[in-house]
Parts: sequence; structure tokens; C-alpha cells
Amino acid sequence: MRDYDLIIIGSGPSGRAAAIQAGKLKRRVLVIDRKYRLGGVSVHTGTIPSKTLRETVLNLSGWRERSFYGRSYRVKDDIDAGDLKARLHMTLDHEVDVLEHQFNRNHVDTLNGFARFTGPNEVEVATEAGETRRLTAEKFIIATGTVTFRPDYVPFNGQSVVDSDEFLELARIPRSLVVVGAGVIGVEYATMFSALDVRVTLIEPRETFLDFIDKRLIEDFTHQIRENGVDLRLGSKIDRIEDAGEHVEVTLENGRHVRAEMLLFAAGRMGATAKLNLEAVGIETDHRGRIEVDRKTYQTGSGHIYATGDVIGHPSLASTSLQQGRVAACHALETPTLPESPWFPYGIYSVPEISTCGMSEEEMQERGIPYEVGIARLRETSRGHIMGLEHGMLKMLFSLKTRRVLGVQIVGEGATELIHIAQAVLNLKGTVDYFVQNTFNYPTLAEAYKIAGLDAFNRMPIPEEYKVRKGRAE
Repeated sequence: MRDYDLIIIGSGPSGRAAAIQAGKLKRRVLVIDRKYRLGGVSVHTGTIPSKTLRETVLNLSGWRERSFYGRSYRVKDDIDAGDLKARLHMTLDHEVDVLEHQFNRNHVDTLNGFARFTGPNEVEVATEAGETRRLTAEKFIIATGTVTFRPDYVPFNGQSVVDSDEFLELARIPRSLVVVGAGVIGVEYATMFSALDVRVTLIEPRETFLDFIDKRLIEDFTHQIRENGVDLRLGSKIDRIEDAGEHVEVTLENGRHVRAEMLLFAAGRMGATAKLNLEAVGIETDHRGRIEVDRKTYQTGSGHIYATGDVIGHPSLASTSLQQGRVAACHALETPTLPESPWFPYGIYSVPEISTCGMSEEEMQERGIPYEVGIARLRETSRGHIMGLEHGMLKMLFSLKTRRVLGVQIVGEGATELIHIAQAVLNLKGTVDYFVQNTFNYPTLAEAYKIAGLDAFNRMPIPEEYKVRKGRAE
């Protein structure tokens, strides 16, 4: 008999969900994590810390009130790094406590240490105490997440030149900051520190950024962050980065120089698979250390081993990772479960927020789908005016043939919360008629759905059954 029915390597969102699901199925399950505290990258250096930091910045800076009280308004003067980290540590402690309680309640065993495969059904774990343990299981789930990409040409020093993990441990708030990489992580940190009135330069080697987001939304977003003070440099390839002591000097290939007190390098992450000895179980990775899986079951090429979460690549979201872990555990333990929904929301916790669900306008055009667009500005809603919102947009895409909503994109305050209305309507195959017929609480930001729905409805052909004939509705 094997030691466990299921061994999970990694305790991030997908590993957590898989372990709890296996525990509820009353199986013998073990979670191995290299950190001394559970939670993985999501809890300690990724999702939870960055979003907590964002909320702290917006609260202490008085960002949401500046349209009423002026750009110089602040809730707290002289905000320092200690102010930012106080709330951060409280939140992380709570997250770890909840996770440990969930594991205990569901009889999930845990072990701290570095795991590596030594055979098809065996792992070797080097613990922090210097011991080496060999454990066997019928099935495995790899949920190791990612590590920061640290190229040789970047002179990392942990203080003035840092990666996104080290950035959370900053000893002081810099007066100027260069962020290299306009991906999700880079954009989030660049915009939240701009809200602290830090002079931020965001450098992206490509001519575009966040290409998976609707272009019109990105145009609106770009306008807002530039107005907020972010110096966005697109198409700016880096020639070299120098740590000059008192400042960091970035030389671009076009000959321009950027100087700042601190540099955050946030250009990509790598799958944390290098130390797993995957060769022992016949699993290969791509050039970024990611594992290829069947996207319905999350099985790897080695049938009894599964992989979930960021280690398998896009979409690399904590929300989708939770779903993947549950589905993988059920499949591994031969338990029927519901499939994942085809439409899931994507959230970027920048300032302002971005969230999307479904297709972008570019995707609709590529597929040749005739469509209509409905747009609402958040400042047009009474709630938006009460809140002092000057920007923000909700955009909906509808099929002219079926009238179904096929995509929703939101930029602005509350975008990551508002998107769930769109997600529900998308998955239930709802049409533009839903937004026209239904009443939304007033005043709310959700009323923007009604405005955007009517905007599209008024330009769409009216179905015959809707037309009024002989003084009555047919």
C-alpha cells in the first residue's frame, strides 16, 4: 500500500483546492510546500500581498476622494513603508490561519520541504531540519506555481534593483521608480505607486501591452494612467541597467536614459519546476518551465500525475487555479464533478481596475461575427457622480444574429466586482434583452449595464415579435 492516495506539491490556490477536495472525499492526502508557512506564492508574494498593498495605498493616500478635495488631498501625510506593510502582515497571517484550519478540518497532512521525484510513484523530500523522507502515492498533483524571471543583465541587489517578490519587502518608499515590464504585475505596481505620488516610468520593449485586453479598453486605460502621472514608454528596448549607488540608470536602445531611485523588474515569471526532477517521471517543460496538460482533466503526459495553477501557464489566475485544483483532484480520485465554466472573469488590480469576461472586439472581428457595441461611462451613473468618478467605462458586445452578449470589458472603480454580472449572463446565454428588461438598484455602478444595454439595443434591429401591431404587442 502507498503512503498516500494523493500527494500535492505546492499549497497555492490550486494545491489548496485540490487538497481540500481530496480531504472531503476522505482520501489520504499530503501537501508538500517549500515554505515554512502554507499558502504558496499567492499568499506570500503574489495575489494577496499585492491586492492588500493596493487597498492600503488607496486608503492612506485618499486617492478615491481627490476629485472632491483636490489632487493634493491625503488621508495620512508622510506615508512610509511601515504603513504599507502593517496591514499586509495582518492580512497574510489571517490567510495562513484560515488555510491551516481548513487543512486540519479536512484531515490534510502537510510537510515543509523541497520535493523531487525519484520514481513514478515516489518523491524524496528534503526538510528544513536536514532530514530526507521518501514518500509514495497513487497520484500526484504538481502545483508549484512560478518564480520570478531574473536575467543576467539586471544587477539585482535586493534594495534598489528588485524583482516583484523582493519589492514587497521595500524598506522605504522611493521618490522615483522604474518598472520594467508592462504585464499584469508591472502595470499593477506602477499604477498603485503612482497613486502614492511616486514618479513612475513604466518601460515595455513591445509596442503594445496587455494584448489580451480589448484595444478600446486599453486606450481608455492608457489615457487614465498617463493622466495620473505614469510615464509609459512603449517600444523601448533596454540596452543596459546600471546600479549607480544613489540611483539606477537605465539606458534604452534608442539612446534615451531613465534615472530613478529604484527599479522593479517585472518582465515575466518561470514555472517552478527546475528542482522537481521531472525527468524521472517522463514529464517535459517548455522554455519557461511550464508543464503541458490536458485542459479538461489537467493530466500530464504521465497519466497518474496532474499539474494545475500558474505552472501550466495561461491564464495564471488565482481564481482559475482554484477551479483547476478541484477538477484535477476529482479526476485523479475518479470522482465525477461538474466541468469548468467556459467563461471566466479576468481581473487586473491596477489603478484603475480592469476586468473582462468573454470575447474582445478584436476576437469578434477575427471570427467574422456580426456584432453591436454598447458603452456606458461610469461618470454617467448617479453612483459614479456621488463617488466622484471622472473616468471609467463599461463596454458590452452583442451578436446581431442571436442578440446574445458575447463579451464585456470594464475599466474603472469596482471593475473586478461588476464583471460577475456579465459572467452570469454570458454563461446563461443571456441576450441584450436581459439588460433592457431588468431593473438595477439605483444608484449603483451596476446601472452602467442598463445604460450600455440600451445603447446597443437602440441600434440593433428590432425582432418581429417585439413590434407593436394593431395597438397591441404581438
